[in-house]
Amino acid sequence: MPLATPVIETTLDRRRPDRQGKVRDIYDFGEQLLIVATDRISAFDYILGSGIPDKGKVLTQISRFWFDRMRSVVPNHIISTDPDAYPQEARSQAAMLRGRSMLVTTTEPLPIECVARGYLSGSGWKDYQSSGAVCGHVLPSGLRESDRLPEPLFTPATKETGGHDINISEAEAAKLVGPAVLDKVKALTLRIYAEGVAYAEKLGIIIADTKFEFGILPAARNPGKPEDRVILIDEVLTPDSSRFWPRDGYRPGGAQPSFDKQFVRDYLESIRWNKQPPVPTLPADVIEKTREKYVEAYRRLTGRELE
Repeated sequence: MPLATPVIETTLDRRRPDRQGKVRDIYDFGEQLLIVATDRISAFDYILGSGIPDKGKVLTQISRFWFDRMRSVVPNHIISTDPDAYPQEARSQAAMLRGRSMLVTTTEPLPIECVARGYLSGSGWKDYQSSGAVCGHVLPSGLRESDRLPEPLFTPATKETGGHDINISEAEAAKLVGPAVLDKVKALTLRIYAEGVAYAEKLGIIIADTKFEFGILPAARNPGKPEDRVILIDEVLTPDSSRFWPRDGYRPGGAQPSFDKQFVRDYLESIRWNKQPPVPTLPADVIEKTREKYVEAYRRLTGRELE
């Protein structure tokens, strides 16, 4: 069966998105935002010329699953995922929006990414090789790439509009958000990660690391200290915001197979793309295999079929 045409761009009755990220289109309705996850895919900080069919649905529906599951731990920004409950301007696009969109409450997003690391991988591995530490956390000597860490680490980072986020110390993060807010989001980050890891491991998935975003509700709608108005926003424990590894293939000592854009990265390396424009398009087999990995992650985690 041929794959569906990926949803790359969105409009609402000829209205363009108010903001666009690498994957998401955002429509601003004042105290509410409509977030639409497209099928765009990025690699090496560039949006590629091909989309991955249903990728946006996977990201939205995995996030919705985790938002529901973590509701007892921390409030979140979701108002509805039913297009029939969206503002009138969006309802005519219900078929496109269904399964890949969320109507959320507006918050003041914190200017940091809240990263939890449970395994030695990615930039953490590079940091460890050069310094014996990860983002200032000194680790035992002799660890291998992809080894499980003695305990999960909280490593905040800045949000960069272009290029990679920059790892910063907790002291630097506290200057950006305030000590009380940082203490709150650090505790939440490690708790959500721990609960997600425990759940996913039972289903054969290792969550090696992940990043969360938090926002602060406006005081006019929710009086109280900023740390008491923190809620979870954006996406939660998805293949785009996390490293998902199949547990049955876990072999520390090198890079691990994953449930995300591994096929895309491997292909781009194989054609020796210089990671500069013009961006390449992807062949059909790479698109199909990448879609399969995203959908497999969703099925394993939720036990459901994609909407």
